[in-house]
Amino acid sequence: MLLQIGIGTVLLVANIIIATISAIVLEELMLRSHPWLLRPPHRPKLILLLVGVTLWLLAVITAGVWIWAMVYYWLVAFPTLEESVHFSLVAYSTLGLGDLVPSPQWRLLAGMESANGLLNFGLLIAVLVEGLRQVRLGQIEQRRKHPS
Repeated sequence: MLLQIGIGTVLLVANIIIATISAIVLEELMLRSHPWLLRPPHRPKLILLLVGVTLWLLAVITAGVWIWAMVYYWLVAFPTLEESVHFSLVAYSTLGLGDLVPSPQWRLLAGMESANGLLNFGLLIAVLVEGLRQVRLGQIEQRRKHPS
């Protein structure tokens, strides 16, 4: 049990570090592009921003799923990499289908991965919403200063 908790803790911390670094990089990219985002036309830039940030979110989530899946595969919790990835995606997204279950000595990892996914989804969605909010507020302020 302690081995599972130890491995799960390392994976949780690794995923949190990846999400945090990704959020910092995204924030820096948004700060650098902020003047461009504030200039008209606004709607196409909002669409581009939303698509870009959503793809970024999916990349971070995919990385998290794959990290957990590779550990499951390495631990032989599942016989194939495909089953490891499938289970990891189901656990990380907190869907919990139950069609695959890890071998009994690795069951605790499933709950830890679900907690990791829940936390990362929350963090990443908060970053997405805040980034879009800041850009939109800036665009509205620009429109007030310079009406067309």
